[in-house]
Amino acid sequence: MEFIFIRHGHGEHLNDYPNRLNTLHPSLTEYGKFQVMQLRDEIKINPDYLVLVSPTKRTIETATIMKNGMDFIISPFVGPRMFPQNPELPFLACDHILSIAEITNLYGHTDILDFNFDCWKEGINRIEQDVFEGYAKQLLDWIGENYQKIFIISHDGTITNYRILLGEKGLTRKDFLGEAGVYRMTL
Repeated sequence: MEFIFIRHGHGEHLNDYPNRLNTLHPSLTEYGKFQVMQLRDEIKINPDYLVLVSPTKRTIETATIMKNGMDFIISPFVGPRMFPQNPELPFLACDHILSIAEITNLYGHTDILDFNFDCWKEGINRIEQDVFEGYAKQLLDWIGENYQKIFIISHDGTITNYRILLGEKGLTRKDFLGEAGVYRMTL
């Protein structure tokens, strides 16, 4: 089984960094869309692969470009997550996830995976590590051995948290992928 982590392309909240980090629900910039289109030409996603997407505009836009009309699943369990965790840092507006109603209004019928947990208010960004690990393990159990490839379109901190959960050690912010970055992990 192979996990392919993809970071979203350049988002509006990164223009005039760090002054726009409190932009609510930033979209991809034109440059971000270009980055993802280039990535789509390099990475082919077959319909039988699992694609999980964070419930933010920039990740859903990334998935829409990458999948080119195919289905994907939105899940708060791959939403933005701070790395490393520091509860003293402010909660940034750019990391607020879309609600189920907002997702439906913006994108129509889309599959959502949340195991009926009450995790839509603040997502996984600042929850306790043991709660995050419980959610993540539930997601990994659900995935099981059912898919050859699992694509997770998400954010730097989330990707790094999952890489650690899947067994990598010693990761720091220096291991972040960067815009439209890709990391492959075979289990």
